[in-house]
Amino acid sequence: MNRAEFLIKKFADDSGHTAQEFYTNRTVVHLMVQMLEPKAGERIYDPTCGTGGMLISALDEVKRKGGEYRTLKLYGQERNHMTASIARMNLALHGVDDFAIARGDTLERPAFTDKDRLATFDVVMANPPYSIKQWSREAWTSDVWGRNFLGTPPQGRADYAFFQHILKSMDSKTGRCAILFPHGVLFRKEEADMRQKLVDADLVDCVLGLGANLFYNSPMEACVVICRNNKPAKRRGKVILIDAVNEVTRERSMSYLKPEHQERVANAYHDFKDIEGFAHVATLDEIRANDGNLSIPLYVRGKSVGEAKGVYAADGLKEAVSTWEQSSTELQKKIDSLLETLEDI
Repeated sequence: MNRAEFLIKKFADDSGHTAQEFYTNRTVVHLMVQMLEPKAGERIYDPTCGTGGMLISALDEVKRKGGEYRTLKLYGQERNHMTASIARMNLALHGVDDFAIARGDTLERPAFTDKDRLATFDVVMANPPYSIKQWSREAWTSDVWGRNFLGTPPQGRADYAFFQHILKSMDSKTGRCAILFPHGVLFRKEEADMRQKLVDADLVDCVLGLGANLFYNSPMEACVVICRNNKPAKRRGKVILIDAVNEVTRERSMSYLKPEHQERVANAYHDFKDIEGFAHVATLDEIRANDGNLSIPLYVRGKSVGEAKGVYAADGLKEAVSTWEQSSTELQKKIDSLLETLEDI
């Protein structure tokens, strides 16, 4: 454990939290930056940055490839005050000079703007909170930043609100993003119209399915969606779907991606060609024939629509349980706060 991680763990433990709450599995993040290939001089942004781990990983990737990491400009927004403070400390301890970490709700009050529009970035990486219910859907229908260009998500699932914020935050020429999502964003009916518009806009570059237990305190499987504003010629009108659910190693209570797992996925993404049972390059017409459904087994395993949905039925249950647990935790916090107030009275 390096000095920054030790201090973050100490800060978290002293505040009554666990350090695990602040991390996205670092092996998954490392894979994401290998796929996005951040470069020296670029502007990198995480709209739900937590303790800044994704930003640090992007910096490390530039270092690893011999780039001048000091020219990077790192930006993040985090709604939790303490976590935002940890992010600032984390970046400072890693020797980053040019960074800005803002506190606030990204959907309600985006911090990084340029006059009457959102600021844009070369690279956006994010692990947004999954399927949150407490967000201002009504305000989104007339969003002043134009982030509702695909539509307004259902109240119970804000995933496509974060998705559209990220897409709007990408530079028109160099912009690319990698987002961790629950598998439901690939096929849920209530988001079908938005997903079809997303496909038609040819923004989706890759859909990557990950194995289970890669996230602290959650057995759920997740996916990484990579989008680009300006695809290379050979990737235009196509999407590569990668089924990496078996590219995982489990030890004790945690799972992780070994370097060979990361290498296999990253190589498949960059090579952009079919690999039987592992990757498939689908045309937009092929995806339209499935009504915009991006469920990976439809394309890689040759399942029918019904079968493909069944593959992730268990994941949907896990997602529901996770949402219930989150609601229970929030309720308990409110009850504890109320009891403290009553005691003071």
